[in-house]
Amino acid sequence: MSQFYLGLMSGTSMDGVDVALVDFSGPHPRLLDSQTFTYPAQLLNQLHQLCAPQSNEIESMGQADREVAKVFAQASLALLKDNYISPDQVIAIGSHGQTIRHMPNGDCGFSLQIGDPNTLAIATGIDVIADFRRKDIALGGQGAPLVPAFHHNVFAHKDKNRVVVNIGGISNLTYLPANDRQGIVGFDTGPGNTLMDAWCKQHTGKNYDDKGQWAAQGSVNLALLHQLMAHPYFTQPHPKSTGREMFNPTWLTQQLASLDPQPSAQCVQATLTVFTARSIVQHIKALPKVQEVYVCGGGALNEFLLEELESELHECDVFTTEELGVAADAVEAMAFAWLAYAYIQKIPGNITSVTGAARPAVLGTFTPAD
Repeated sequence: MSQFYLGLMSGTSMDGVDVALVDFSGPHPRLLDSQTFTYPAQLLNQLHQLCAPQSNEIESMGQADREVAKVFAQASLALLKDNYISPDQVIAIGSHGQTIRHMPNGDCGFSLQIGDPNTLAIATGIDVIADFRRKDIALGGQGAPLVPAFHHNVFAHKDKNRVVVNIGGISNLTYLPANDRQGIVGFDTGPGNTLMDAWCKQHTGKNYDDKGQWAAQGSVNLALLHQLMAHPYFTQPHPKSTGREMFNPTWLTQQLASLDPQPSAQCVQATLTVFTARSIVQHIKALPKVQEVYVCGGGALNEFLLEELESELHECDVFTTEELGVAADAVEAMAFAWLAYAYIQKIPGNITSVTGAARPAVLGTFTPAD
């Protein structure tokens, strides 16, 4: 008998709400369908504003909290309709929400996602599990990344050391040593698409650089690349996580200010793409005996970025997760369907060697629909 769950994810790039329909009735979760739904322009602008301090922030957040939930609900119901599945056939929705702050360090570190699970549950008629990060943080962890437990469940191989790289707004990796759960490592490597997308939007009006074609026509500015790679985050030990609070357009502007002459906009885009690749590769090369690398997330669609990764990782086989049967841009949403399943089944959703939490824990809070 089918066991349907929905996973909902919108990352730091805010390029859309990813929805995954997953069946957990078999020995391995099976992705049945996935789609991406864009935010309305006014809400997207509001979300971008909420990612930095502003006036009247609490009122704006409260409104956006419910608006995001409504968009999540519409996306969920549309995907179910396309697959001829009624809401009462779905056991639960796993909703990541929309991150507007991620500052996990310090005595009272926190990570804040909006997308009211009560509104989502009422609008869909489906039980919702959300707020996955805060228990891990309460246990002394980073609250991120949360996908490694899912990566291990779906992508690990008994004979090969694999790395799964998710390139969303921020990039993260999971190291899956052959047949060894205790050796799993995972952390944020640094920027993914967030700087590339913001620069592309600013200079071309397009939300992203399609397939990396604009960047591929530019040349890398080595002085800028060296400056970007000097950020202290890249040499910090893991567990670690980061976000737009650290890598953002304001920081990029500061890095550009000292360059004379100033590089062209296209050369900056090329440099940012290589910067994302180099920061990922640097972390992978520090891991023992990596044999295969699988790329997922929106960055897997950037052909220029993939070429850079393949060039730098010539000692490994580099693929996208399509090779393992999971669409590259559906992996994170599928992971949050799995985290909802893990909550129902009382399976820990964190890995302490990844987040730094004091112990494994079942993650999430439950919001019933009735």
